[in-house]
Amino acid sequence: MLIGVLADTHDRLPTIDAAVKLFDRRGVEAVIHAGDFVAPFAVRRLLCYRGPLHVVYGNNDGERKGLKELMPQIVDGPLRLTLGGKTILVHHFIDWCKPKDVEQSDIIITGHTHEVVNRMEGGKLFLNPGECCGWVTDRCTAAILDTQGPSAEICELEA
Repeated sequence: MLIGVLADTHDRLPTIDAAVKLFDRRGVEAVIHAGDFVAPFAVRRLLCYRGPLHVVYGNNDGERKGLKELMPQIVDGPLRLTLGGKTILVHHFIDWCKPKDVEQSDIIITGHTHEVVNRMEGGKLFLNPGECCGWVTDRCTAAILDTQGPSAEICELEA
């Protein structure tokens, strides 16, 4: 199963649009956002994706009421999912993940640091797609997760 993964969009509309186009082009079956949309107007762009959307709050999501109105499925992490036969743990920051939750998961998806992480460790895939916004690193990225491996491809986005 292919899953689109992004985090730290921080209201940058052109890169959110680019991520949605990438996910549509690549035929992903679901999208996971690991937090820090920031404002509800940015979420509307992600809602253009027509498949399942799994989302957690980040530490910069100040307008939680507005975000919840647009995405009733948004939760404070951790979020546990089973997709493509894999158990996926989603939280905004790796340091907020409890060891027991990590131990019980095949794939751990986080954001917060704005740095790409794509590594296998102890038979688990740790994935941070980096920052979709590019504000901190000047690199706008998202990921395509293939649960079959599991493995992930980090994709550059054009702003």
